[in-house]
Amino acid sequence: MDRLYCPARFMLVSDLDYTMVLLSQHMALFFFGLITCCILRGDGVIQVDHDDRDNNALLRFNAMWEAYFHHDSLLIFSSGRSPTAYKELRNEKPLLTPDITVMSVGTEIAYGDSIVPDIHWEQSLNKKWNKNIVTEVTAKLPELVLQSETEQRPHKVSFFVEKTNAFKVIEVLQRRLIEKGLDIKIFYSRGVALDVLPRGARKGQALTYLMNKFNGKIPKNTRVSNAQEELNNQNILHAFERCAAGIMQAIGHFDLGPYLSPRDELDSRISSKIFRNPAFEVVDTYLAYEKWLRGEVEESEKFIQIMKAKLHLSGVFVHASGVEKALNECLDALDLGCGWIKFHLLRL
Repeated sequence: MDRLYCPARFMLVSDLDYTMVLLSQHMALFFFGLITCCILRGDGVIQVDHDDRDNNALLRFNAMWEAYFHHDSLLIFSSGRSPTAYKELRNEKPLLTPDITVMSVGTEIAYGDSIVPDIHWEQSLNKKWNKNIVTEVTAKLPELVLQSETEQRPHKVSFFVEKTNAFKVIEVLQRRLIEKGLDIKIFYSRGVALDVLPRGARKGQALTYLMNKFNGKIPKNTRVSNAQEELNNQNILHAFERCAAGIMQAIGHFDLGPYLSPRDELDSRISSKIFRNPAFEVVDTYLAYEKWLRGEVEESEKFIQIMKAKLHLSGVFVHASGVEKALNECLDALDLGCGWIKFHLLRL
């Protein structure tokens, strides 16, 4: 990616609703997500359960990623969600902005906050694919019920079908589409959802494309423990941390880098000594400011003095809106904001 000046140290790929993957140049492969979490290195997996309703685990992971990995690593979200459903999730959950987003079961790849599409990937899926023919053939199968319009994409046609009819429908549909000269695959999931895709599509293939594009390496003979055929493994270790916090536990378990979140007071003190860097200081300062706004700081005068000692008073604070203000003016105004969002759920 343009923001990195050298090859990425890690490529972290997350299936937002179920699984996340972390790939490094040392052939380490990780999986974790908002709902379930498993981590794989070689032939071992750590799997954790779900339920992160307050987003605490996700926020802890966010702080860790921004403090220790963002400057030299890539974050990729890989999801079956359509662009519309992905944007809805971003409005619901405090997700970081990824470098790359893979959507619609791997049929769409986009870059940055503006979600700029990868035209070359889309063109590669056009071989022996014709959405009009797929629509024409599926219209003759009454067992198939079209999903919402937002789920219909250039290289994905999605339906609902009852489990009792699925096997027969898939057999007939596949035969008829092949007879029409198409090279397709049919993906049936959760006992209800059926997707018709080009043969070269799916999230696994999209990841391979990205690794080749950025001169990465794909681990060989490696499968993980979820239900997707390209992601399965027999050896599982169960993490006691929940959701996104499981990836931090795994990074520590495999000794692959800093794993303590600046959001945890004890972790913050330890990390500040071992892994001190400019990114950590920025994250740590924002987290301290959040605690101040939430009224979670007991000795207010001491807190202000610590902040003044930590920051260079000739510095400039740049607001997200672009407005610039002298740091000493911001610190002098701290008293006015103590406890301002005490009864709000807002987290920075």
